[in-house]
Amino acid sequence: MNALPALRPALNFAPELLLQAQGIRVVFFDVDGVLTDGGLFFSESGEALKRFHTLDGHGIKLLQRAGITPAVVTGRDSAALRARLKALGVAHARFGTEDKRPAAEEILAELGLNWSAAAAMGDDWPDLPMMRRAALACAPSTAHAEVLAVAHHVTIRLPGAGAVRDLCDLLLVASGVYARELEAAAR
Repeated sequence: MNALPALRPALNFAPELLLQAQGIRVVFFDVDGVLTDGGLFFSESGEALKRFHTLDGHGIKLLQRAGITPAVVTGRDSAALRARLKALGVAHARFGTEDKRPAAEEILAELGLNWSAAAAMGDDWPDLPMMRRAALACAPSTAHAEVLAVAHHVTIRLPGAGAVRDLCDLLLVASGVYARELEAAAR
């Protein structure tokens, strides 16, 4: 049997962005407008329904395998969100908080980290305090103009449709594990 040639990664990030992404140990994600498309659906009983993308979920799992902790800080709370985070093994989350900086700082303290080891991804004003302090700030292309202005990286994919995966891939490349994980997946 012929051996398959090594799979060469197709992703390419600017060297200065990769340098900025090195050393990230925790990533803070907003939910609505980041992990979802930002649309809010409610059932007749008032239950919030959310749509998540599998690309984003797999990216979060890859981060965990690389030793990077995913964390969620969100202004909303729902059973659907909690179920999704549980399925992904996301252990660090704060729900229903509009003041996101203190919530993120609680998680940093739990992990023994500071902002220099953090990335943050958001789409609107409540995310700015986290994004402005993080070593790497990221936003989906549909984010508010003020958020885009502070973002070091703006994703190509849309929120709820792979934007989170774009950030995960950047961090995996910067940490030096992307090619190894890709090769292992392609065997």
